[in-house]
Amino acid sequence: MKIGNLDIGEKLILAPMAEVTDSSFRKICKEFGAGLTFTQMVSAEGVIKNNFTTLKYLSFNRSEKPIGVQLLGNDPQIIGEATKEISKFKPDLIDFNAGCSVDKVTSHKMGSALLDDPKSIYKILKQMVDNSNGIPISIKLRLGKDNNHINILDTAKAVEDSGASLIFVHARTRKDKYDDEPNWQWIKKVKEKISIPVVGNGSVFTPQDAINMRTQTNCDSVMIARGALGNPFIFSQYNFLIENGGEPSEPELEIVYKTIIKHIDLLEKEFGEFIALDRAKKHSLWYFRTRPGIDVLINILLSVRTLSDLKKVLLLHTEKISANNFPKVNKQEIFKKFNKRVLFWLSDESAVVYS
Repeated sequence: MKIGNLDIGEKLILAPMAEVTDSSFRKICKEFGAGLTFTQMVSAEGVIKNNFTTLKYLSFNRSEKPIGVQLLGNDPQIIGEATKEISKFKPDLIDFNAGCSVDKVTSHKMGSALLDDPKSIYKILKQMVDNSNGIPISIKLRLGKDNNHINILDTAKAVEDSGASLIFVHARTRKDKYDDEPNWQWIKKVKEKISIPVVGNGSVFTPQDAINMRTQTNCDSVMIARGALGNPFIFSQYNFLIENGGEPSEPELEIVYKTIIKHIDLLEKEFGEFIALDRAKKHSLWYFRTRPGIDVLINILLSVRTLSDLKKVLLLHTEKISANNFPKVNKQEIFKKFNKRVLFWLSDESAVVYS
């Protein structure tokens, strides 16, 4: 797929995810073959006010390119100014978030709250295009407010008319959040409606899911969000599948262990031990969730206080899995829990915001 001068070929795209797609995770996913990654979602207002946290979120190293930055806001003028500032960082794509369905976003009339008004989306994107200094502009959308108010086709036409270069379609409505199954056929309808590239998104958890989405919808590429959590291997598996056919094998336990250790080291370098520890614990559970002994690992990690101890726990846990010290895990049950709530080990709602 080509976006302006950028050509990612057949490769998949890593979605922007709050508290997940930091530099550490982006590097891991790129290493395993992601065609394009995104920084975490950033506030347009935070960009123009030079908010330290916002600027930290959107910073990236040249080695991470190609990379996109995703903006959140609702004021066309502010978003235009933020786009101009972000263009100085020279990302490969600047995306606008009109897909996030989390209440703390929609209650401020941002994210998927904007789906009711395609004209406002047009105005926002037009400002972005006019201020991007030639960097391609894209948008992440849902289908509409609910199943009785699906207006994705009107919105998609407004996106194309604005001069934007790309549209990401999450095949659920705002009301659906992540509870109901996505309706991929709307991706196909959008693809038939407009001439700019269309990227599909929604419940793609395996390489075959990505193949199925492309086959069923004729979309130009596929964006992976939750499917990449603890599973950056999905990118290399998909690349293997389209190049060689057949069924790519599950990553060996040794590769999973080495990858999470490298991930932990990157997190420590990026954030320091205090912040890195909680993120590393979260990622560790995602990496090992379909392996035997996950219930044991959950309980042990609660008491881990240093990254050094975390690494020791993960080494011992890996050795016990190899020695068959745990009963087999019910993968389908874990998948159901994960699909419902990515922090599947908690009883309350996840605080992580996914676009």
